[in-house]
Amino acid sequence: MSSVAVLTPESFAEHRSGLKDQEITGCVPEDEAYIPTYLEAFPPLPEKGAPGEKAGEPVSAWGSRIRPIKASVITQVFHVPLEERRYKDNSQFGEGEEAKVCLDIMQRTGAHIELSLAKDQGLSIMVTGKLDSVMKARKEIVARLQTQASATVAIPKEHHRFVIGKNGEKLQELELKTATKIAIPRPDDPSANIRITGTKEGIEKARHEILLISAEQDKRAVERLSLEKAFHPFIAGAHNRLVQELSQETGARISIPPPSLPKDEIVITGEKEAVALALNRIRAIYDDKKRKTTTISVEVKKSQHKYIIGPKGNTLQEILETTGVSVEMPPLDSSSETIILRGEPDKLGPALTQVYAKAKSVMVVEVTAPAWLHRFIIGKKGQNIGRITQQLPRVHIEFTDGEERISLEGPTEEVEQAQTQIQEIIKDLLVRMDYTEVIIDQRFHRHLIGKNGANINRIKEQYKVSVRIPQDSERSGLVRIEGDPKGVQLARRELIEMVQRMENERTKDLIVEQKFHRTIIGQKGEKIKEVRDKFPEVIINFPDPAQKSDIVQLRGPKNEVEKCAKFLQKIIADLIENSFSLSVPIFKQFHKNIIGKGGANIKKIREETNTKIDLPTENSNSEMIVITGKKSNCEAARDRILAIQRELANIKETEVTIPAKLHNSLIGSKGCLVRSIMEDCGGVHIHFPSEGSGSDKVTIRGPAGEVEKAKKQLLQLAEEKQVNNFTAELQAKPEYHKFLIGRGGANIRRVRDRTGARIIFPSPDDTEQELITIVGKEEAVRQAQKELESLVKNLDDVVEDSMVVDIRHHRHFVCRRGQVLRELAEEYGGVAVSFPRTGTNSQRVTLKGAKDCVEAAKKRIQEIIEDLESQVSVEVAIPQRYHRAIMGPKGCRIQHITREHEVQIKFPERDDAVTTSQHCHFMDENGEVSPDAEFVPRKCDIITISGRAEKCELAKAALLALVPITEDVEVSYELHRYIIGQKGSGIRKMMEEYEVNIWVPQPEKQLDVIKVTGLVANVERAKLGLLERVKELQAEQEDRALRSFKVTMSVDPKFHPKIIGRKGAVISQIRKDHDVSIQFPDKGDEQQDLIVISGYERNVEEARQAIQLLVAELQEMVSQEVHLDPRTHARIIGARGKAIRKLMEEFKVDIRFPQPGSDEPDKVTVMGLPETVDNAIDHLLNLEEEYMLSVTETETLAAYMKPPSRYGGGAKGFVVRDAPWNAAGNKAPDMSSAEDFPTFGTGVALKQTSVWGPKKF
Repeated sequence: MSSVAVLTPESFAEHRSGLKDQEITGCVPEDEAYIPTYLEAFPPLPEKGAPGEKAGEPVSAWGSRIRPIKASVITQVFHVPLEERRYKDNSQFGEGEEAKVCLDIMQRTGAHIELSLAKDQGLSIMVTGKLDSVMKARKEIVARLQTQASATVAIPKEHHRFVIGKNGEKLQELELKTATKIAIPRPDDPSANIRITGTKEGIEKARHEILLISAEQDKRAVERLSLEKAFHPFIAGAHNRLVQELSQETGARISIPPPSLPKDEIVITGEKEAVALALNRIRAIYDDKKRKTTTISVEVKKSQHKYIIGPKGNTLQEILETTGVSVEMPPLDSSSETIILRGEPDKLGPALTQVYAKAKSVMVVEVTAPAWLHRFIIGKKGQNIGRITQQLPRVHIEFTDGEERISLEGPTEEVEQAQTQIQEIIKDLLVRMDYTEVIIDQRFHRHLIGKNGANINRIKEQYKVSVRIPQDSERSGLVRIEGDPKGVQLARRELIEMVQRMENERTKDLIVEQKFHRTIIGQKGEKIKEVRDKFPEVIINFPDPAQKSDIVQLRGPKNEVEKCAKFLQKIIADLIENSFSLSVPIFKQFHKNIIGKGGANIKKIREETNTKIDLPTENSNSEMIVITGKKSNCEAARDRILAIQRELANIKETEVTIPAKLHNSLIGSKGCLVRSIMEDCGGVHIHFPSEGSGSDKVTIRGPAGEVEKAKKQLLQLAEEKQVNNFTAELQAKPEYHKFLIGRGGANIRRVRDRTGARIIFPSPDDTEQELITIVGKEEAVRQAQKELESLVKNLDDVVEDSMVVDIRHHRHFVCRRGQVLRELAEEYGGVAVSFPRTGTNSQRVTLKGAKDCVEAAKKRIQEIIEDLESQVSVEVAIPQRYHRAIMGPKGCRIQHITREHEVQIKFPERDDAVTTSQHCHFMDENGEVSPDAEFVPRKCDIITISGRAEKCELAKAALLALVPITEDVEVSYELHRYIIGQKGSGIRKMMEEYEVNIWVPQPEKQLDVIKVTGLVANVERAKLGLLERVKELQAEQEDRALRSFKVTMSVDPKFHPKIIGRKGAVISQIRKDHDVSIQFPDKGDEQQDLIVISGYERNVEEARQAIQLLVAELQEMVSQEVHLDPRTHARIIGARGKAIRKLMEEFKVDIRFPQPGSDEPDKVTVMGLPETVDNAIDHLLNLEEEYMLSVTETETLAAYMKPPSRYGGGAKGFVVRDAPWNAAGNKAPDMSSAEDFPTFGTGVALKQTSVWGPKKF
């Protein structure tokens, strides 16, 4: 029996790394466990010359050879013969142009390039790097280091696009693959030759690839077959089933134009054999039907055609399916009622029966009912009509606003039942319901409604009636009451009483500064509530704070409004009296003394003076204390605060006299000048009197020395300002001011330019209306004063003169309360112009005033007379309905014409009766004014223009240009809804942009016209814009038609997940690249293999090819299973699958791990191309082997460190057989001995040979 060695835990820790899982027998009795040998437990490391490499030698216990992991860096070597080298100077090898070119290519591509010279003087080039970088570097090396040859290859012009590929990707790939430059002629170039430039080898490769692409395309064909449109339904079959079957059987794609498209051309595309087969089949069907079918024509009411067609043409398809007869319907926009049935003679009868049955399956009936009853027939939230439609769901009931009819449409029997039920409802309502109309002035409408509809809702609930009050935009006073007869009369009486009360009401506006509004209202409206309780009949309205208005409106009975106004005025007076405010500058360091301990001082001052005192915050730089209250109380509080400051410091106060006119200039812009003095003088306070007080006293307060310094600086600054601010005053009558200023300020501007002085005339608010102020340098002021005094003296010399004015012109001067005379007096220095009294027959007009003014006024009167004598009156006939549009908002357009052409325009009195009748006369059936109706002018249509003849004509033309016109624009009915836009946004935008009204007919009329109403210029612009929009929409329609091309392809469902890709990445990329829509079958679909591609025909074809290519690759893929220890799965997958994703991307494979709880937990499936699957499996096995070492080590240690087994005694350690220390004459190594277990780096004296063998250092 062999000897057995026992290792303690300490010695085991040195050697545990080589153990395997199956060697652990912690809880099995020792006599039953397998005990390994020392060589099995601790296999020796291989010596040089690896004995394991010899044939027949057993594999080492460390496992099989580790398989290499494929690197991402590749190396390519290629040779350039001497005769093809571009640079042949051998003496410069490694330093010349070749080296420079290689260096440049390395920098641009990131690849590493090594050059060497062969014996035959050829160039060997080695390129190392990633695949993409190597390919790019190789292409550049060939182009720059090798002489280039060129060749041409001719393929059909239509095949060029397949060589280029999507976005030129195919061409780029070809150039990189062959290291050549390929030039393809432009589409407009008639040449079919493709030029290839590069090495001879590359040219041959590129030429071969291009010819392969062309050969592939030669296999396809397109055929166009023109057949009569009438036979298309027989070729397509019912619901297009026949054409789909043909496509599937032949493999060709067959495109039949839809019935709405007036084309007879059928397009067949696909492989040549498939196209020929499909073509023969279609011709056979056509010839058969042409020979066997005949036609019959029937007349059916146009209104019934839609029932024969059915929803989306389904009824026609059903007839074709059941009888084999095609029903040809006239276009919906045609007036024809003839329907043609085409089919075999014996089947025409049943088809005709079905056509008549469908035509008569639906009937339309109209029920007469007063328009006001409609909403009661419908019921609250549609309850009444809802019951009928639930019982008879196939009946369509339509109510038309303003019309006394209800339309019913549906199956005959159900329509008759619905008609009976509705007539019963109408009969019942006419017995129970009544209505009345009341004319109420529109200004009372909002008061009738009340706040948030309170009043009107109360009346509705109380009397069980419905009250309709027209919108403000309707400008109507007609209020309609509907409901129970008794309730209607009671509601009418209450509304009339409310109106009568409101007519006796009075409205008064109080001017209250907005700053007091919040105080009057009080916190949460408490104070204003007291006022309203005191005057309950008065409504008090405060303006919105955002309006910044001072008007408070009172409304109610006259006496109560007056009392409330007096009460509020008293409150306001108290507020104004108590809102006086003073600002007192107090040095910051004394603020705490003014406040006092615990606020005692400031509280005492507030209580005794009855004022509000606000101090600035501690962190504020302000020194101002603000006192608010009555004026006398504020002054008392100020004196007390200043007294406290004087007691605390040596504060001096002095007054300086500076003319008030200099105060503003001394203060400076935003107080900059006076602030600089205060800062320079130690923070003294300089106080100027309030503006308008007339005081010249300026107060300076502060430390004594600083006050004197500030006073000196202030007086010096005032003296400087005085020199350039000399002022003189001049008295002149206010009526002279305008004459002195002159028209457009011409007179006064001349004086200013000559003297340089500034002349200020009093404003209307000034008390001294005669005072003219002259400001500037003294010399300039004196000169201007002298000139103005001379002018005023001349004006004071009053003269009287007269002139002759024809009697017929007198009225123009004295009418409108003498407005023309007032304007003359204002403009010409108050000159008095007196016209003789009416009836005296005198033509003499007297002028009295300053000589210059009288002469100027006479000249002006003569100009006015000349205008009057040349004045004519022109009448313009424009229908009264356009007058408001011509006037424009607030008459702005008319004012512009009168100013521009200097004419008078008079509009006639409005005649509402004539307007209504005239409007009705010109209204067409659509409710629009007919442009073709004959216009007969009436008195209320005549507009009179007065002025000079030529200006009257210009004004007339301007007026006529403002008359709106209506023009029709031809627009297909199908485009109307796109022009209107979502919720009318499109048509609203056009109306706002072109300032016109655009009318689109009702959808049910299906008219191809749109009416545009507005000014001529605007209508023309709108027409152009509308036609441009139509072009855009037509282009969009054509584009939609092109994009609606569909192809169905069959793909095994097992490939669908791969085509879709992870999170849809693959299919999204195909959709994006080819701009197509790709639909996969739903789970419940019968045909799970069909994929539908829609988009442009070319894009759809390319997408189909891309999917086919992908499927072909997937079909080439193989699936292999590999068994990996489940304990390594987590590490192979990595955190959140990062490691396995990287591995799948690197090897281009799909790796699937078993689900938790699987019967085969170690089975891993790898799918991909055969080569990549093998490489991936090798890599996975390498990883498993690497990770298992770590797993075994961890689990072995964990098993060893378990507590002692409950089945036996203490642990015996790790046991091995045939250990070196068990040999004769040896002993077990001592773990505490530094000699048996030496520390690295320390020398130990050699005493005896160890059982481990000779030591190696």
